Amino acid sequence: MRTKIKAILHSKSPIENTKVDVYGWVRTLRNQKNFAFIEINDGSTLANLQVVADGKIADFNKVEKLTTGASVKITGKVVKSPAAKQSYEVQAETIQILGECDAITYPLQKKGHSFEFLRSIAHLRPRTNTQGAVMRMRNSLAFAAHKFFQERGFNYIQTPIITGFDCEGAGEMFKVTTMDDFKDFSKDFFKKPTFLTVSGQLNVECFACALSDVYTFGPTFRAENSNTARHLAEFWMIEPEIAFADINDDMELAESFIKYVIKDSLQNNEEDLEFFDKFIEKGLIARLKHVLESPFQRISYTEAVEILLKSNKKFEFPVAWGKDLQSEHERFLTEEYFKKPTIVNNYPEIIKAFYMRRNDDNKTVAAMDILVPKIGEIIGGSQREERLPILEEKLEKMKLSKEDYWWYLELRKYGSVPHAGFGVGFERLTQFITGMENIRDVIPFPRFPGHATF
Repeated sequence: MRTKIKAILHSKSPIENTKVDVYGWVRTLRNQKNFAFIEINDGSTLANLQVVADGKIADFNKVEKLTTGASVKITGKVVKSPAAKQSYEVQAETIQILGECDAITYPLQKKGHSFEFLRSIAHLRPRTNTQGAVMRMRNSLAFAAHKFFQERGFNYIQTPIITGFDCEGAGEMFKVTTMDDFKDFSKDFFKKPTFLTVSGQLNVECFACALSDVYTFGPTFRAENSNTARHLAEFWMIEPEIAFADINDDMELAESFIKYVIKDSLQNNEEDLEFFDKFIEKGLIARLKHVLESPFQRISYTEAVEILLKSNKKFEFPVAWGKDLQSEHERFLTEEYFKKPTIVNNYPEIIKAFYMRRNDDNKTVAAMDILVPKIGEIIGGSQREERLPILEEKLEKMKLSKEDYWWYLELRKYGSVPHAGFGVGFERLTQFITGMENIRDVIPFPRFPGHATF
């Protein structure tokens, strides 16, 4: 049975003289004729396992065929390592080459590669230290997200990828069709216009109005022609929804979620976080601990605008009441003014989605955004409009068809309840935890304008 390299290098019990079968890809090789040092990695941990092959073993001639990138199976004995960087190494007894690797054409030679170049070989980039660490962190964050909600009694709901309506009302949707033209949708597969979903929120609200506490976690799509380091065309969203709840309950849950996944990461991903702290963002671990230990600042949108206007700071985008906050405004609030995560609430109704609950001032809605240092907005949420007449009015105002949302309106007709929820962009969360600069480097196969390779 295969022994994972992580189990050897991070063993908490003595394993000296244990016989193991280890598999992996060669990272480095030093062949000194009478013995060889082979470093392999199977992706289970950041560190490589050193294998020492004595020239007297029967398979030693195979060492000459080994190159960086080749895959191997090595059977041997675990011994204490004289090297300072690891406790154990393996003394090889047999070496089996599973897959040779052309040393001349292999793109991942032992040298530095730009992240931009690595995106062009996304099928191989998981073998690099950075991408391996990012994907292990992404896996850990996904598990932590599920743990957070499951421990609180939430039900995990799988919502549709294909939809017939626009959740956000912004129109930035990918059309799904089996036709060569768009003249008569009655002849299309679904007999109507359909799209890739931009959010699972409206669907999951149906289950909040029956099961009380629910969440969805899945892929979403937006046809926004944006080429920034913060946007993707395909990305994943975590979207909880809680019944019998208001905006304050929503903010409490969202803050608890952020702190939970940070704490989990610090406890369970120490090795990878130390790598990110050293090579990606100096001070990352201190930043995460600061967020974990800080009570989040809460201010209204109106207060945020006043702070920005009084700052005398030159922003690229103008600040005015009624305009959405930009990333530079959000980062100023969290990094320079409050120096900690900030929750901005009660936004102008004119810049928010139709489903957000109108406040008594008839100008703002019960919406909230959590802003964090380095990223800006990481969570957006709101109390939902549970009053049927007001929701119908808002649909008309935004020129959205009531017929398309008939079922959503019926939730307000039959046993409506106050409810609230939020959305977490999973890639932005991963950026925040890892310190990675570009969102295209925290998803296995990035999709953005002009790029859908692999």
